[in-house]
Amino acid sequence: QRKSKFLGEMGQCLAKMGLGPKEKHDSPPPSPHTAEITREGPPPDRYHKRQRRFSVSAECATPSIEPYAKKIYPKSEEAVLRIQRAITNNILFSHLDKEQKQEVFDAMFEVDKKAGEVVINQGEQGDNFYVVDTGKYDVYVAKPGEDAKLVTTVPEGGSFGELALMYNCPRAATVKARTAGKLWAMDRVTFRRILMDTTNQKRRQYESFLAGVDILQSLNQYERATIADALEPAEFKAGEVIIRQGDPGDTFYIIEQGEAVALQSPGPNVPPVQVKRITKGQYFGEIALLTDQPRKATVQAATDLRVVALDRKSFTRLLGPCEDILKRNMQNYRTYTDVINKKSKS
Repeated sequence: QRKSKFLGEMGQCLAKMGLGPKEKHDSPPPSPHTAEITREGPPPDRYHKRQRRFSVSAECATPSIEPYAKKIYPKSEEAVLRIQRAITNNILFSHLDKEQKQEVFDAMFEVDKKAGEVVINQGEQGDNFYVVDTGKYDVYVAKPGEDAKLVTTVPEGGSFGELALMYNCPRAATVKARTAGKLWAMDRVTFRRILMDTTNQKRRQYESFLAGVDILQSLNQYERATIADALEPAEFKAGEVIIRQGDPGDTFYIIEQGEAVALQSPGPNVPPVQVKRITKGQYFGEIALLTDQPRKATVQAATDLRVVALDRKSFTRLLGPCEDILKRNMQNYRTYTDVINKKSKS
């Protein structure tokens, strides 16, 4: 949601500054489906070789289920690790799974910049998206009739250049290398395909999964699709604790693959007992979100586990229609006392 809000606000700012989308060229854009997978060196830096036209010729942004031309730029394991480090905390890539991140690693090519060298110019058409490996990069914005002003500095692990590629508009700022450094770049077509198609693929994948989750049966297809867009995947090793009894709770989980166990104890010095085994399609973590109380049990992965999660805000906004069902199901949970009483009777 933070990313969507940010990009929306930036789009409005661009429109106010007169940097909104231009009319497209009459000639059709090149198709990303015409070439096979290629292994090649970095494309030439065309910014300083000729005058760029300010109008934008955009690739088709409609997500497609068809395979597209993947670009693979050979690089060392060390280089892949550097890219991985650079995008670890980048919100644009936070929703990608391992295979999709590998596609990002393959598609990025290295760009070296000297101190004072311009990377992108405000008003030019954008060809590449950049992630900072090393160095610092100053961002300047010039308003009509005014000199360019420094608005921010992008450090290692930061990124820039996505707005022009996502909105098909000219560059909204000039970025200049403050120090010598190294960038990882991705071309326009690959950037749009990875970030837009992966969102569409994620929705299709999770929609079919969510259709089999009991508490979501009352939701329509649109409501399930909205939930699918908000889900964040997570993986845990067997034995790893996912939530702990007594901790505050801000996340709701649904098991996509594997099994987990819920353990509960009446006090700090009393060994916990298993009160429930949680399997594929079942959920946990909702009690703390519905009651604003600490976690009632510890949930531990019984096998290698893959889950999808909703944060508190998304849970409240999207699962409102299911709240009565969730609260009703809470009454059916076994407790520590139930388990001990059953053992004593047997």
